[in-house]
Amino acid sequence: MKVQKYSPDDIFEKRLLMLIPFYIFSHESSFPEYNSNGQKLEKLKAEYQVILERLDGLEQQGVIGAFDKRTIIELSGDVIKDIAQKYENVQKGVGDMMSGALIETSARRLKNEAENETKKETALRMLQDGELSIDKIAKYSGLRVEDVEQLAGLQIV
Repeated sequence: MKVQKYSPDDIFEKRLLMLIPFYIFSHESSFPEYNSNGQKLEKLKAEYQVILERLDGLEQQGVIGAFDKRTIIELSGDVIKDIAQKYENVQKGVGDMMSGALIETSARRLKNEAENETKKETALRMLQDGELSIDKIAKYSGLRVEDVEQLAGLQIV
C-alpha cells in the first residue's frame, strides 16, 4: 500500500484533519537535527503554531467544534511524545506546544462556562423561592450582584 504524504495545506484544504496527529511522522527523520539545532526546531514549532492557528480558525468559523479541536491537539501531543521520546528538545518544543496551554485554555473555558451556568441556575431557583435578598443570592450562588439583578429582571418579564 502506498502512503501519500500530505502537507499541512493539503490536510486543511482536503479537510483531512484526522491526519494532523500523524503529520509529525513526516519530520521524524529530522528529529536528531531538530534536537541539536535550535533554529531548525523553531521552524518546526512555527509550523505547528500555524497548524494550531488554522484549527482555531476552523473552530471560529464553526467548521469544527471545540471538542474536535481539542481531540486533534491532544492526539497530536500524544503522538509527538511517543515518537520523540529520545529527543527531549523536540518533545518539549513541539509536544508541550500541542499538549500544553492551548488545551488547558480550552478546557478551562468550557469548565468556566459550565460553572457559570450552574451558578445562574442556582440563583434562578433562589429567586423563584423569593425568600432571600439579591445580595444573599449573589453571595450563595457565587455570582456578582449585577448578574443576579439581571437574572431577577429577566425573571419578572
